Amino acid sequence: MDRQQEFVLRSVEERDIRFIRLWFTDVNGSLKSVAVAPAELESAFSEGIGFDGSAIEGLTRVSEADMLMRPDPATYQVLPWRTDAVSGQGTARMFCDILTPEGTPAASDSRQVLKRVLARAADAGFTFYTHPEVEFYLLADDARKTGVPVPIDSGGFFDHVARGEGQDFRRQAISMLEAMGISVEFSHHEAGPGQNEIDLRYADALSTADNIMTFRTVIKEVAIQQGVYATFMPKPMAGQPGSGMHTHMSLFEGDRNAFHDPGGQYGLSKTGRSFIAGLLHHAHEITAVTNQYVNSYKRLWGGDEAPSYVCWGHNNRSALVRVPMYKPRKAGAARVEYRALDSAANPYLSFALLLAAGLKGVEEGYELPEPTDEDVTRMTPAERKVMGITPLPASLDRALTALEASDLVAETLGEHVVDYLLRDKREEWNQYRAQVTPYELRRHLPVL
Repeated sequence: MDRQQEFVLRSVEERDIRFIRLWFTDVNGSLKSVAVAPAELESAFSEGIGFDGSAIEGLTRVSEADMLMRPDPATYQVLPWRTDAVSGQGTARMFCDILTPEGTPAASDSRQVLKRVLARAADAGFTFYTHPEVEFYLLADDARKTGVPVPIDSGGFFDHVARGEGQDFRRQAISMLEAMGISVEFSHHEAGPGQNEIDLRYADALSTADNIMTFRTVIKEVAIQQGVYATFMPKPMAGQPGSGMHTHMSLFEGDRNAFHDPGGQYGLSKTGRSFIAGLLHHAHEITAVTNQYVNSYKRLWGGDEAPSYVCWGHNNRSALVRVPMYKPRKAGAARVEYRALDSAANPYLSFALLLAAGLKGVEEGYELPEPTDEDVTRMTPAERKVMGITPLPASLDRALTALEASDLVAETLGEHVVDYLLRDKREEWNQYRAQVTPYELRRHLPVL
């Protein structure tokens, strides 16, 4: 038994932890959980906990149903909202890796998919760091029942709403996140009414993905406590900004930022330029994962600084990839920002594909096109064509077609995950396409 496992067992006893929740994420990005008693922990660490994998969306076939979940002791944290105020008895959680009965990593486990790509980056000498800006809406509590999104305020970007519910919400959420060891960089009201943003600090990509899954749970829990409804839906209201997860990324070689070159354009090294080129080259193929819902394309093509076209720039928030210059003389701050991700995306699969695309650019020496400094959405189609700027997929259907044809996605996610995503998301698209929408009824019923 290693030291981390011993620490967990000792903490469980000393803090009177009565239940340990074992968490993992399915292919769709939904959090799954099972609670075990403290007496089961030692065998969970050594042997894993058996479960029916065929009951989890996209995990395995019925003929391969027996699976194991093995907790990662490095992710042990006490859940602040599950501690009894009177008795002090608590509940903790750990993220799990999913294994076959033989003890090998399950190819369809989202966390394992990311680990595989991180291992490939490590073999090349790189550590991958990410920093997400997570947006979400706070709505009236009955939004889920009524299907009508009513924001809790009418604030806008950076607005200070006196005694606003959003401020109290963010303060409580951040306190809860920090109690779980998740560092927050800053928070503010976003551009939409009732829309908020909380930015997590830089961390290695696996920790960040775990933190995002915890973040979503914390936000939902605090919303319940405060009598509001929190949603990460990409575009809950027409005419208002969607909720994205702009993600800053960098590669480090030891303590050196591989993206930094003080003599390069925008302080970018050749590695940084090739990494961006890889993101641009493979953007169409990975969009069905970074933006996996039919509603995602309402956000991407709805304006409000959401990226619709494949290009990069410096101070250009209409670009898909941006090179921020907040601290140009600080080598460690060199990074690139990918602006397409939804805050509802599966962070493990998304980070895996972003890293794989960037590494492909580095390995193959992709050439980076010229940056675009003007608003791409205001260009004419002819102007964009001359500059070689192509649109992102305009629908989930088009994104799935690009994903299906991608060697990069197949190599990164594996056959099982790709097959499941194609089946599940095509079913979502077919169901969406069959709907008769309120818009169609308002426009056509009175006159046709």
